[in-house]
Amino acid sequence: MKRLRKKSTDSIERFSIHATHWVGSTNSLLIHTALFMIAFTLYFLNIELNKILLVLTTVVSLEAIYLSIFIQMSVNRQARRLRDVARDVEEISVDIEEIEKDVDEIQKDVEEIEEDDEQDKARDDIMLQKIESALAKVSEEIAELKKNQK
Repeated sequence: MKRLRKKSTDSIERFSIHATHWVGSTNSLLIHTALFMIAFTLYFLNIELNKILLVLTTVVSLEAIYLSIFIQMSVNRQARRLRDVARDVEEISVDIEEIEKDVDEIQKDVEEIEEDDEQDKARDDIMLQKIESALAKVSEEIAELKKNQK
């Protein structure tokens, strides 16, 4: 039963979408203009003006009622779409906040790695100086040993 009701609602919804698209078209304007012209030319075919105006007014009133319903349905559809977009924007905002937190953590990690690299470089420089100093002493000792052997 729900499926039948949903299918019926979908059909009405599709009809209202097509109706509002058609009413806002150039063809609709041309057809309405032609119908009004035909209605008023009926006067020249000896039909009473009161009857023409009564029928025309009734038809126009009914059309206005249906058009206002179709327009309201379009407004409701747009409101639903806007709510969906607002929900999506909220989700995106949450995702962006999480990404910002992740970027901050990565930035901290990079800074720590840079500090570790600087400390390693300083240790390497000290070690290199010690090695150079030791090599210089060894070179001096070798030079002295060579002198003493001669």
